Formats: sequence, C-alpha cells, structure tokens
Amino acid sequence: MKRIAMLSCLLLATTLVAQEEKTKKFEITKPVQEQIDAWKKTVAEWAADKVVVAAVVAQNEKGPIEGMDNKKWKTLRRRSPEVDAFTDNPAAKKLSTLAKTSNAVVTEAFLNAGKGEKVAFLEKTSSYLHAGSAKFDVPLQKLESWQGQPEFDESSQTYAIQIAVPVLDPKDPKKAIGVLVVGLSLDQIANPKPPAPAK
Repeated sequence: MKRIAMLSCLLLATTLVAQEEKTKKFEITKPVQEQIDAWKKTVAEWAADKVVVAAVVAQNEKGPIEGMDNKKWKTLRRRSPEVDAFTDNPAAKKLSTLAKTSNAVVTEAFLNAGKGEKVAFLEKTSSYLHAGSAKFDVPLQKLESWQGQPEFDESSQTYAIQIAVPVLDPKDPKKAIGVLVVGLSLDQIANPKPPAPAK
C-alpha cells in the first residue's frame, strides 16, 4: 500500500513539474531573434519562388471554395480528398522540399491567397480562411513580415513560433497577392543552425 502511495506521489510530482515547464514562457534572446530574422529572409525567398507565386496567382483567379468556411473546414478529415488537394499540388510539394532543407527548424508551412483561403500546406491547418488575423493581414496590407508569440506544442512537446511574409505580385512588387506562414521550432533555433539555402 505504501509503495502505491509513493508511486502516486511521484507521478503527481512529475505531472506538476511537467505542467510548470509548459506554463513557462520561452525567452527570445538576442541570438534567437537573430535566427528568427534570418528565417524571415529565407521564407521571403520561398514566397518569391516562381512555383509558389504562380499557385497564388492561379488561386486568386478562382477565389475561395464555394460554401467553405472555417466551421465546415474543421469537419474535414486530415486525409480527405479536399485536404489532399492542398498537399499534393506543385506549391505544396515545393514547400515540402524547402522545409526539408531546414534541419527540422520548420514545423509547418501554409500558403494563403488574397482572400485568406488556403493554396497549399504541409499538413491540414486549423482554419481554411485566415483573413482577419494578424498573421495574414499584416503581410498582405503592410507588405511587412509578421512574428507571433512563442507557443508550446502539446503534440511535439516543444516550443514553436510562427512567422509570415507577403507573396508579392510579379507584375507589381509594391502589392501583395498572398501570404506564406511558416512555423519554426524554437528548440531547434535555440541551438543555432543557419538556414539551408533555398533550392
């Protein structure tokens, strides 16, 4: 009985320590921010890739899927035909190839067209439309990169941060036609590795 009580106490203590670790905020030091800034430049290069740009141009001509909103999007299975269309297209394959050069720093990537709808991604996103969120509005309207707050990812038990950059109009570089959002592993960045060159 005492052994069970001791094991229960040990388990509780371990759980409390784990919860305390999760509630701690990841401190973005100057070296970490420098790495994030370097990634912003790299991701901007990705957003300028001709395959990525062409996909956004084509999507802007079509517009969002009729009747698709975020509520309906959440009901779709991760491997449904509707979702697979976003992971199997040329832009998604390009993003996947680029992400593989990141030494596990890139945890996610998704491409939005001009109305916030998805064009391509590595894995199903939580929302179909991102218009109205800072990660979409800031790059699209101000032509500036955007940086989110560090977040603890339960599934991977690591800290990550999102950055977003505009996809520029090939005919007018002073106009954004879409947004590329990329998630970065802060745990990987904390052990600095320079971004691999885009291919």
